[in-house]
Amino acid sequence: MSRIEIIGLIGMPDIIANDDIGKLIIQNLKKNNITLKNGDIFVITQKIVSKSEKRVIDLNKVNLSRKATYLGKKLDKNPKEVQLILDESRNVIKSKNNIIITETKHGLICANSGIDTSNVFRDNYSMLPKNSNKSAKKIQNYITKSSGKTVAVIISDTFGRPFRRGQTDVAIGLSGLKPLKDYRGKTDKHGNDLKVTLIAIADELASAAELVKGKTNEIPVVLIRGYSYEKGNYTANSLIMSREENLFL
Repeated sequence: MSRIEIIGLIGMPDIIANDDIGKLIIQNLKKNNITLKNGDIFVITQKIVSKSEKRVIDLNKVNLSRKATYLGKKLDKNPKEVQLILDESRNVIKSKNNIIITETKHGLICANSGIDTSNVFRDNYSMLPKNSNKSAKKIQNYITKSSGKTVAVIISDTFGRPFRRGQTDVAIGLSGLKPLKDYRGKTDKHGNDLKVTLIAIADELASAAELVKGKTNEIPVVLIRGYSYEKGNYTANSLIMSREENLFL
């Protein structure tokens, strides 16, 4: 493997509730004269999945609790937004500088439970899909059935990184590829044993796709071609550290 192609699917429509994303991707491929190949990988931004699955809420419909009111005042943050963050979380890890770091109901550690207002109507907030792995599987099944090709699907979202500025895209759901490449037990060219190297290839693919998707390019779906990966019935759950492994929980 010496070359990887990252192809943005230009012309995807604005997604609304109940849209079939797999079907829309197949239609877009035909429109752009793109023929699928076995092993192609689709990276799909979480936002359009959330829209299709009705995971967008009008903030005016959120009911406040005392805790949300208190935190909102403390952080100078809209208390209804805080309530939504709390509703989508298992646990609040840290709150500071208008940001609430939570452990979501999915087990993800991220800012504001993954809730944001980008690319939705004013006063609306998008939430993460309830089960991004299930969403990825559904899309993968449709594309495979329609095209006859074996593909993989990654659902991506933008996360911050501990102790580093800036954000990068990561895989929050996937289907069809092994998300981790394990080098433990192997040796390098100098004969050194590799003891901890476990590469999060699903996150790397998600991050690479974001270079084409961007935040304002209106390209929510990217096709990655030429990357060799282990196929199988995997999910993104193995990317999440257990509480026993996590040094900060």
